[in-house]
This record gives sequence, C-alpha cells and structure tokens, in this order.
Amino acid sequence: MKLTTVTQVSIDGVMQGNGGASDEDRRNGFERGGWARGAGDDETRTFITQICQHAEAFLFGRRTYELFAESWGSIDQTHPIGVALNEAPKYVASTTLTAPRWKDTTVLRGDLAAAVSELKAKPGGELQVHGSGILTRWLLENDLVDEMILIVIPVILGQGARLFPETGPDLALDLLESRVDSKGVTIQVYRPAGRPRYARA
Repeated sequence: MKLTTVTQVSIDGVMQGNGGASDEDRRNGFERGGWARGAGDDETRTFITQICQHAEAFLFGRRTYELFAESWGSIDQTHPIGVALNEAPKYVASTTLTAPRWKDTTVLRGDLAAAVSELKAKPGGELQVHGSGILTRWLLENDLVDEMILIVIPVILGQGARLFPETGPDLALDLLESRVDSKGVTIQVYRPAGRPRYARA
C-alpha cells in the first residue's frame, strides 16, 4: 500500500486544534481551536471526501485516533467520510492504548517501523494518516511516506503545535499537484525526494 499523510495546516504551519470544537486540543494553553472549521469551498470538501474514500486502511497516532473515534466512530455513520473510516481497518501507533473502542482497530506496539513496513508491503490500496503530527514527523524521518497532502488554510494563528518543529531533519519535496479554491484554501500534493541540495559558496 502507498502511505499518504493528510494534514490541515495554517499559513504558519500550525496543525493543533483545527477541528470543529474550540476546546478540542488545549495543550500548552492553545486558545485558537476550530480554526479550520468551515474553511474551503464545496470543491475542497469533495476533494477531502474523495481522499478518504480512496483509503484501504487508516493509521493514526493515539491522540488523533481518540478524537476521530469520538466523532466519526460514534455520531456520524452516514457521511461518506464516516462510512470510509468505519468500514476500513484502522491502526493506531501507541504504547499506552490497551482497549481500543472503535471497531476494526489494531494497536501497533513494539517495532513500529517493521509494522508500518509490513502494512505497506500489502498489495494495492492506500494507507492514510490524517492529522497525527508526531506520527507524521516520525514517518517522514524514517522514509516511510510516499505522498504528503497539505491542506493550507489562509490564517496565521501565532500559537500552537506546528507540523514541523523549529529544528529537525531536512527533506526535499517534489510537487505532484497543486490547487487553490475560491476561499483561498490551497491543496498541495508532494512526494518526498531525499535531502535538499544547497547552493555552494
């Protein structure tokens, strides 16, 4: 399976608390939750729905898994995204989750690189990671990401956890697709391309 990460970020790279509730994620005093709610036009919402419908399986970090299980796993079983999430196998990377309550969930413990590589080795389909910033960074650092979709919301938040930290490994990206909607939301699809080349003096 191809491993694809899907992340909503602000212009300044924040991904924390982007969902529907303002109090979804208050870690470290974050007060600007729900900033992505209502962003994007109908074409963008259709694009996001179609992305989810392409998934053969989903992979989550623990925090994102619990947020998705609480919303998509219990209250909305008719929306196409809810249907896709509920019908597909779900995997969660966690050393603390012992009793997952969302059906068709497998907890990945131990050697995560080996477990993800084994999932990727399965034929066809797409293994998708939504949100899950810590997991996404780890997957990129371990060369396990095949494609990265960034949905960039035109807002500067000035606080909150960012997808990429201030310091970290460098990575070149090849742009596969780019679009902008009528509300200024941009979608960029990238393929990791090894380390960047830097100009010489």
